[in-house]
Amino acid sequence: MTEKRTIRVFPRRTSLTPTDAMAFAGKNAWPQLWLPSADEVHVSVTFTWDIARGHELAEAWRQYYPVVKIGGPAIAAGYPAEFVPGRYVKHGVTFTSRGCNRRCPWCLVPEREGRLQPIENFAPGWIVNDNNFLMCSPRHRQRVYEMLKHQPRAATFAGGLDCRLITDIVSDDLCSLRIKEVFLAADTVASLKTLARAARLLSSLRKWQRRCYVLIAFGGETPTEAAERLEEVWRLGCAPFAQLYQPPEERIAYSSEWKALARKWSRPAAMAAVHGGWG
Repeated sequence: MTEKRTIRVFPRRTSLTPTDAMAFAGKNAWPQLWLPSADEVHVSVTFTWDIARGHELAEAWRQYYPVVKIGGPAIAAGYPAEFVPGRYVKHGVTFTSRGCNRRCPWCLVPEREGRLQPIENFAPGWIVNDNNFLMCSPRHRQRVYEMLKHQPRAATFAGGLDCRLITDIVSDDLCSLRIKEVFLAADTVASLKTLARAARLLSSLRKWQRRCYVLIAFGGETPTEAAERLEEVWRLGCAPFAQLYQPPEERIAYSSEWKALARKWSRPAAMAAVHGGWG
């Protein structure tokens, strides 16, 4: 059976959005002067605040194609549909599990995907985007490590590694791989202690390889408090990746001060320049 030719449309471009000729995203998400031949158009909505725009895009594309479907994490309930590499995320990204057993108050994963569920027949890739990879069994993790050893590029653990679950064994396993980046997380002041321990266990990696998601502006946090926490993450040996909190109901329009803080602490080159290098 011949595979359908599918255009994919994304209201917002992210670092994981596909970039092939059949993918349209962000400012280029609307029908273009040149339209490729296709059997279907799929509008994929990641964020709840983009749902209205997603429906507008679907209506726009229906003027040119008879079959236009809308879905994505913000619309579909429960576990996502079967993962097809390169379809809704860029080539190289893979998921080896879905869901998470934690219930962090700012996170939508438990609501959208439920409890952790390993994927037995996961697709190969070098960017592991699991929500909580280290919650998977040792057997599952070893299978993923073996897969990564045969990839053409160094591994990135982009979904975030739970600092509380990093042990000497986990450190040894990760350091046996070619690593581009591992992402940790320090979303509260209390989490800095476990981050410090995780950074020590992963000391064989360079600071620019130890990235750290840092949720800011949640729970009444001020820009000054957020800046202090970001500086502490840097001091502990990680390169922060600041993320402004966005609730599921509607997108917050942050002040220029918050935006500047997030921009400064999400660009590794800018951080290194401000601090006189990676030391």
